[in-house]
Amino acid sequence: MPRKNAPGLPSRQQILDFITSSDTPAGKREIARAFGLHGADKIALKALLKDMADEGLIDSAPGRAFHKMGGVPKVTVLRIVDIADDGQALATPESWHSDNPPPKLRVMERSRRGSALGVGDRILARTEEAGRGWIAHPMKRLARGEELVLGILHQEGDRLWLKPVDKREKRDLMVSDAGGAGPGDLVLAEKAGRPPRITARISERLGDPFQPRSFSLIAIHKFGIPDRFSEDMLEEAETFARLELGEGREDLRHLPIVAIDPADARDHDDAVWAAPDEDPANAGGYRAIVAIADVSFYVRPTSQLDREARKRGNSVYFPDRVVPMLPEALSADICSLKQGEDRAAMACHLTISKDGKLTGWRFTRALVRIAANIAYEDAQAAIDGTLEHPLADVALKPLWACWGVLSKARDARAPLDLDLPERRVVLDEKGRILSVAPRERLDAHRLIEDYMIAANVAAAKALEAKKAPIMYRVHEPPSRDKLVALKDYLKTFGIEFALGQVVRPVTFNQILGRLGDSDDRPRIMEQVLRTQTQAYYAPANEGHFGLALASYAHFTSPIRRYADLLVHRALVAAYGLDLGKPVVKGAKGGPKAPPVTALSADDAANMPRLGETISQAERRAMEAERETIDRYVAAYLATHVGDVLDTRITGVKNFGFFATVEGLGGDGLVPVSTLGAEHFRYDEASQSLIGEQSGDVYAPGQKLRLRLAEANPITGSLLFELPEGANHMPMRRGGKGRRIMGRRGRPPGIRHKGR
Repeated sequence: MPRKNAPGLPSRQQILDFITSSDTPAGKREIARAFGLHGADKIALKALLKDMADEGLIDSAPGRAFHKMGGVPKVTVLRIVDIADDGQALATPESWHSDNPPPKLRVMERSRRGSALGVGDRILARTEEAGRGWIAHPMKRLARGEELVLGILHQEGDRLWLKPVDKREKRDLMVSDAGGAGPGDLVLAEKAGRPPRITARISERLGDPFQPRSFSLIAIHKFGIPDRFSEDMLEEAETFARLELGEGREDLRHLPIVAIDPADARDHDDAVWAAPDEDPANAGGYRAIVAIADVSFYVRPTSQLDREARKRGNSVYFPDRVVPMLPEALSADICSLKQGEDRAAMACHLTISKDGKLTGWRFTRALVRIAANIAYEDAQAAIDGTLEHPLADVALKPLWACWGVLSKARDARAPLDLDLPERRVVLDEKGRILSVAPRERLDAHRLIEDYMIAANVAAAKALEAKKAPIMYRVHEPPSRDKLVALKDYLKTFGIEFALGQVVRPVTFNQILGRLGDSDDRPRIMEQVLRTQTQAYYAPANEGHFGLALASYAHFTSPIRRYADLLVHRALVAAYGLDLGKPVVKGAKGGPKAPPVTALSADDAANMPRLGETISQAERRAMEAERETIDRYVAAYLATHVGDVLDTRITGVKNFGFFATVEGLGGDGLVPVSTLGAEHFRYDEASQSLIGEQSGDVYAPGQKLRLRLAEANPITGSLLFELPEGANHMPMRRGGKGRRIMGRRGRPPGIRHKGR
């Protein structure tokens, strides 16, 4: 039985009322001060607070403050778990010990300027109970996963240590609680303690880190990518997948529409058709249809699926798995445009003039039956005549003919033309690496890109014509600071670059075109790439610099990008394309899906916030995908340690330079300390390391042969050295200037290593 309160002590209810109403965290000291307790009463208060905790009335928070059991500490760390339809961030306590589910707090941001809070962000916040819920006032944004560390356990003597996977973590952490994990395990751990004594408490064992399938798992956990759907969401996806396709769709099943995708595509959300235009007014022109999976018909505003898709922002693609934006019942089945299956589509009808210009467009909700799913390589082979395909004459050749005029318009537009090969990791059925190589770039790839760009432009212009809300894909011109840096860099090659000119993509194309096959071309292309800004999503149109387009919106991939889903909904709203109340096949008691598929007024009003959220998710996915490929590359190269490889320098710093293996990728460091006994000076203008005695130069884009010294599959890091080994250039005793190898008697001019 609970003890009775000593005379002078507040009652349990008085303590609860004080903790609940206090504007600041309430610990034992604050409670004693509030009720005027001294001496023995303070000792009695300690016992009373312990009793109340044992009875489940209160709980303690960090810093020994108390809060009502089932409540939230006055000041605590919160993690953003969702963004509501009105753009408001929702958060839950990062630490929660109650048997009841943690509450969701509405985060009251003071200003929406700068980077908005996104799912996965962490904040230190002051909390208060308001009405039937809780609200949080952010005090400080914390680093994501500040206490969560991904790493591998190893044993030293009788102690267990955690070696972090992140290359930026320089120290191993002593393990205070292994949680059942052992040496060699890949684990998630929480940091504990204070500097200099930081320890790790293992919270989850993830398995064998050297299994190739672990590489994507590392990225998923490191970047906090949501990779599981709740049972409720899976059930909702199964229900929505049974929706009747709806009356009033345009029937396009008679047309030989084809989907051309990678051979290993996990989903098919676009298909194309083209034919010569029979209208005499458009002689020599074409009609084309870009059919896109009608995802907005199945994923409706206010549904659980929509909230989860918004949180994820996009699908994330790894060599061994895909983390989809939507459950597979939709993404890999009913929304995927499969051969011979009736599918709901949003059809973009294009009218293309003989010079490749878009002269007309309209959007319909359609019913399609894809004539074939064709791999890029097979489509190209059919056009080249090395493979017979039954649809070559009726589908592929008209598509290529129409593309011939579309490409004229692209060439006239002169978008930025950088040769950026994509790496492809090929795995066997057990997830082992068979090969890593650049994807071959075919005309079939360019053809599909140009049709998709045309449809994206049409979507933006169609919405502009209705003055409807648009989620643009924005790529701004390079900043002046970057152009100044490029000017200084080009000057080191004797190339003039005028800052006063209007810079367009063709400006950069002309610089690269003048270089031809020069050895300098790769390094200058690298610098031109670094000069560009990062694309993002926003409702304000700033144009797309790289594509040389004034209006551009993503419309063609709603299975894997939330931005495209918003554009679909905006088109439905602007052009009255809703199909009425949904009907679920075999369902009793009426429809179980929200009635409309159009863009909601709330989403239209919150486009700026939505743009920031999905742009952040895109950057997260890009980093996760790139790091995972680097891990696969490192694993592939681990059997080649000691080999001399063809490489290209990708970046230079004062401490060394980074190089990538030609055709494979993966950045590795060559420390300046291994370049020889002479001093190497870093020249900022040319971004080069220059030997003060030899004149040897190491610069971005330069090709050279290097020996692979280390390859770490867990961190994805590589270490290179010069073929002759570290410290290979001895100096004369007592001399600071002369090298006793090679070119004595020659003037110390600059020479580029590896030419």
